[in-house]
Amino acid sequence: MLRISELKLPLDHAPDALPAAIVARLGVRPEDLKDWSIWKRAHDARRKAAILKVYIVDVDVADEAAVLQRLAGDPHLRPTPDTSYKPAARAPTTQRLRPVVVGAGPCGLFAGLILAEAGFNPIILDRGKVVRERTKDTWGLWRRGELNPESNVQFGEGGAGTFSDGKLYSQIKDPRHLGRKVLTEFVQAGAPPEILTEAHPHIGTFRLVTMVESLRAKIEALGGEYRFQTRVTDVELERAPDGAQRLRGLHLHTGEFLEADHVVFAVGHSSRDTFQALYDRGVHVEAKPFSIGFRIEHPQSWIDKALFGPCAGHPDLGAAAYSLSHHCANGRTVYSFCMCPGGTVVAAASEPGRVVTNGMSQYSRNERNANSGFVVGITPADYPGDHPLAGIELQRELESLAFTAGGGNYDAPGQLVGDFLAGRPSTALGSVVPSYRPGVRPTDLAAVMPEYVITAMREALPVFGRKIPRYDDPEAVLTGVETRTSSPIRMTRGPDFQSLNVRGLFPAGEGAGYAGGILSAGVDGIKVGEAVARAIVDAAVPA
Repeated sequence: MLRISELKLPLDHAPDALPAAIVARLGVRPEDLKDWSIWKRAHDARRKAAILKVYIVDVDVADEAAVLQRLAGDPHLRPTPDTSYKPAARAPTTQRLRPVVVGAGPCGLFAGLILAEAGFNPIILDRGKVVRERTKDTWGLWRRGELNPESNVQFGEGGAGTFSDGKLYSQIKDPRHLGRKVLTEFVQAGAPPEILTEAHPHIGTFRLVTMVESLRAKIEALGGEYRFQTRVTDVELERAPDGAQRLRGLHLHTGEFLEADHVVFAVGHSSRDTFQALYDRGVHVEAKPFSIGFRIEHPQSWIDKALFGPCAGHPDLGAAAYSLSHHCANGRTVYSFCMCPGGTVVAAASEPGRVVTNGMSQYSRNERNANSGFVVGITPADYPGDHPLAGIELQRELESLAFTAGGGNYDAPGQLVGDFLAGRPSTALGSVVPSYRPGVRPTDLAAVMPEYVITAMREALPVFGRKIPRYDDPEAVLTGVETRTSSPIRMTRGPDFQSLNVRGLFPAGEGAGYAGGILSAGVDGIKVGEAVARAIVDAAVPA
């Protein structure tokens, strides 16, 4: 088959316009077009009065070789690549210990799935609860201000991505098309088939819950074993004959010792006690950049009108999303992060006495407000000291300030954009009703962020307002703080996906600094699962 990209048609084109456009692009007779299917579908809204649909299609056409030769100079025509998944290894009959995956978020889930499909019977540990029980605990914080430190937005089956917009796209390089494996598994687990063809697919929280349960059932049917409410407190290492450190097993909070020599650590970006335990045992950990800031909310209707103009509300467009960035005079970069069309700002704390915000949408994206992280990039030079875990110290400091500014009851501090730009505290909220629960307390957000962050944000807001009208509207709402944009540490690994200085320990996903979002975490889980499989197979081969 052949793949055609950048095939553009009017937003409201007729059903037969696409095959006609394929025939015209290839310069063939209609009868030579044997079959076609949509690979990806997007829209081009740069001209709001004439929004276009943009397609990538796979076609089966008579004499493909002749068509390719005749159109050799067309950069948007090529043979359709093979996107099927090829397993890396099969479990040996001499496997002594089962591999262990720590963390049941997207990365751990796909590492476990790859190992289960290959016959390795993995054990998957998660400190939190099964997804439905975890959902109840999460609502306990949102509705009653009651935080369960082991079952919340950050911890539990499905990982932090369960309570997010559920975006399923990424900018990662993916030459093996592992992202297709992730999406295909999601569809088989109950996701709508449209995620395979939409250029920017997403899944809301309610759908993710059932999908995660379905994938757990598949892993268990393949011989995998889940152990929830099981927290790793320490690792046991030993010195190998060649002098290298090697993983020997895991100490669990129950007092149990789990012998294991191949362990995937896919613990997410908020498992701070796990990071500390690994660092204390000498596992190589280093500080890395991340971003801090607030959530900003506008009525979704403002964003739709600004980006889609007269086409706002068109059923094929849905809720409009944006991506913004500005390089400031003080050298900082301010940008939008994890934009949630038609969503809500959610309480995402995982430690008592701290306030953290995040964004979430359902599949319908039909809530009143749009929200996005409004964040500033920082580096280890900004952290309080040069310790590898100093970024965590900064996160905790800012989250504690937000808890106090919000009233000490998990309400979040908030401020009107007009007041923020004017440098005065907000004493009341305006026409834009913030969605964060338990509640939002008007205050001065400059008291909970470093001065260089506030300065950069005040410069960027009017710039963004020129790009998206009303973005800097005085009635828009800022809610703080956003500190969990990514992991502040990296558990560095080598080309074999193992820790630089501990054999058998496989850092993975967002917590290890190797992913950012559901899709990239799932892809990293596949890669690490394959690496574990290869390592076990190699160890089983007689020298």
